[in-house]
Amino acid sequence: MEGRTALVTGASRGIGAAVAVALDRAGARVALTARDRDRLDRVAALLTHNPVVLEADLGEPAAPGRLAEAALAAMGRVDVLVNNAALAVRAPTVELDAAVIDRLLAVNVRAPLLLIAALIPSMVAQGRGSIVNLSSVSAVVGTPRRAAYAATKGAVDAATRSLARELGPAGIRVNSVAPGVVDTDLWARNKEVAGVFEGIEAQTALGRWAQPDDIADVVVFLASDAARFVTGETLCADGGLARTLDLYAGPV
Repeated sequence: MEGRTALVTGASRGIGAAVAVALDRAGARVALTARDRDRLDRVAALLTHNPVVLEADLGEPAAPGRLAEAALAAMGRVDVLVNNAALAVRAPTVELDAAVIDRLLAVNVRAPLLLIAALIPSMVAQGRGSIVNLSSVSAVVGTPRRAAYAATKGAVDAATRSLARELGPAGIRVNSVAPGVVDTDLWARNKEVAGVFEGIEAQTALGRWAQPDDIADVVVFLASDAARFVTGETLCADGGLARTLDLYAGPV
């Protein structure tokens, strides 16, 4: 990845922060974006290749276009785009309302598509590019109480396949990574529920929760020339969870 540039959304914590660090370690110059400037600055302090910090709320319709312009202005080019920023909601479907669904769609589907659209001309002009979208095991198998979230991640995977066909002739690869359960702040509260930690371990073939680095290394692989003939794929980085998940465990 030496000499390459990368834009990582949702880079202030969790998987996004780990991806930024891993890309930097591989030699790329990274632009980090999220809503929390303080958190972004702390992640940027770990990087060594002149990182760029760009605040953005990708739930706003105009934010992806502005972010693309800012990244190109700061770095001159974007070789790699990692669409990691996302919202997650876990609730019975009867409790969903239009506002919740619209917010999920705005951040998880609309934002990555608009950001990709804004960066396509520059990637086409340079004759290459790699786009990695973060999906979820929820898009691969049924996960109760996550219907709206799963729908957005299924949309991401469908878009990945379509974009791979559309952009392949221009030398642009598009892939998705579908993590399982990752030990991040977002799962901290759920881990405290009796039996959750052990239950996830028991249903994961490798017998442990994923760490952010486990996902970040897969993203770097797909972003790099090591995956130069891989496009249109959704790669499950879930420790085998999607193959062993007991969908009927616990209350509906």
